[in-house]
Amino acid sequence: MSLKGFHVIFIVLAVACAFGFYAWTRFENEAAATMGVTGLGQGSGVVGILLLIYGVWFVVKKSRSIIV
Repeated sequence: MSLKGFHVIFIVLAVACAFGFYAWTRFENEAAATMGVTGLGQGSGVVGILLLIYGVWFVVKKSRSIIV
């Protein structure tokens, strides 16, 4: 597997983890509030959106210029 392919897979997994944590804090609101991670969940949603934008940018713009 090339470094470019690993990078794409890593970004996909990071987006899934960020949105998964965000969804958990939304659906299990009482448990998240008890642990005090509600704000972290909202931040995770923002990070997930930013990672998604970065992933699309990487695949469209940078992926063609990286030769492995």
